[in-house]
Amino acid sequence: MSNIIGITMGDPCGVGPEISVRALAEMSPQERETIRIYGNLATLEAARTALGIDIDLTPYVVDLPVEGAPLDWGKLSPVAGDAAFRFIEKAVRDAEAGIIGCIVTAPINKEALNLAGHHYDGHTGMLRSLTGSKAAYMLLASERLKVIHVSTHVSLQEAIRRSTTVRVLATIRAGDAHLKRIGYAAPKIAVAGVNPHCGENGLFGTEDDDEIAPAVKAARAEGIDAYGPISADTVFHRAYSGGFDLVVAQYHDQGHIPVKLVAFDTAVNVSVDLPIDRTSVDHGTAFDIAGKGIANHGNMNSAIAYARKLVSGAAKRG
Repeated sequence: MSNIIGITMGDPCGVGPEISVRALAEMSPQERETIRIYGNLATLEAARTALGIDIDLTPYVVDLPVEGAPLDWGKLSPVAGDAAFRFIEKAVRDAEAGIIGCIVTAPINKEALNLAGHHYDGHTGMLRSLTGSKAAYMLLASERLKVIHVSTHVSLQEAIRRSTTVRVLATIRAGDAHLKRIGYAAPKIAVAGVNPHCGENGLFGTEDDDEIAPAVKAARAEGIDAYGPISADTVFHRAYSGGFDLVVAQYHDQGHIPVKLVAFDTAVNVSVDLPIDRTSVDHGTAFDIAGKGIANHGNMNSAIAYARKLVSGAAKRG
């Protein structure tokens, strides 16, 4: 596997260019040699100027054209949405070709993406489409709490419909395989219930008994150390306290809220079960502060660190 990490710049009007440049500037010369930023050089130079950083970006940039670049900071733009898509598309093709070992994505703007005619619910759906994958799971990773989701960007009503035995079992398997890859010998996995108190024996709904419990039983029969369903109002605290290595959340907010509460600036978004590796910052384009040179790049540093763990092939537990 290549040890080169490809950072996609994200929406050219957001904070992606700034956090990419700042992260690169802080690296040692040896670390920089393993970085390529897929973006637009004129935009990255504008970000560098806003940051007041003196660094030659040219050797580290896969420069893709953007009409009118640099665009105005903080403005919703279909030109920017199309550019963000093209940066990702190029990085995906290079990852498939083995030129880079992992993609790290800076934030895109879903509205700009759709205005440009690229109709995806976000990075994960786009990456699944670009790679022809049948499934991809969103895993949020922080130091003390890791969560993988059965569903993400769908309505709550649709999310409950998607909590089927087949889907839950597939999510457990994907999470187990990923944790084993990053160094957990026998991951202890908790599966959150979808209803209050896991339905209280059918009093508050039967999905936990009918769909989720059989998935956990099947996972255990395969040798996976899975537990549940466990009431969502306690399972995340138990995992955060060390009781579990991973929680399977049934839907977007169930998993995102606890992770963002305990690791808002450091949690990394990881795409699991794609044929390529991808990590990401877990924040948006922050149009309100774009171009001001004040965006916090700590989350980008965390995403790059996780990417290095994936490409190293020798990740330690944690």
